[in-house]
Amino acid sequence: MPVYSRTQLRRLHRRLGIPADYEARRQIPWQRVAVRLVSIGRAADDGRPVRLTPRAATAWRAMQKAAAADGIRLLPLSGYRSVARQAAIIRAKLAAGKTVTAILRLVAAPGHSEHHTGRALDIGSPSNLRLEAGFARTREFRWLFAHARKFGFRLSYPRKNRHGIGYEPWHWCWHH
Repeated sequence: MPVYSRTQLRRLHRRLGIPADYEARRQIPWQRVAVRLVSIGRAADDGRPVRLTPRAATAWRAMQKAAAADGIRLLPLSGYRSVARQAAIIRAKLAAGKTVTAILRLVAAPGHSEHHTGRALDIGSPSNLRLEAGFARTREFRWLFAHARKFGFRLSYPRKNRHGIGYEPWHWCWHH
């Protein structure tokens, strides 16, 4: 996993059209890239491998098991994401005609995504395998909202969050 210096990330931001004051204005810190990752299985939506740091993976498994005991099926959709992958997501959205401003309401800039840490997890349910606000209307979300903190997971982007990122009821990050 390549490590990017702040200088390299600033250069990448310039190439993507991300404003130089992004970090300060959005209050989204640089995120340390995970060094050690373990598999927690495959994404329920597209079959890609999902990886987390060992401690986040242990917390995820415990949370998933507790949810199952309550009749709730939590499904992993996405875990660790590299800086290069984050940049590719933004490039694809730019190529599709989206503006940088619109993109940054939905996606953190490369270097700032919690997914880089290997502690962030996008979670779905059997009835909702898409990263959309409708996940908030599921039993699985209600369970997460009531219980995830016990396992160290927090909802990163609630409604009207200070970072200016849209509501992401599926995005949970493990904090040790």
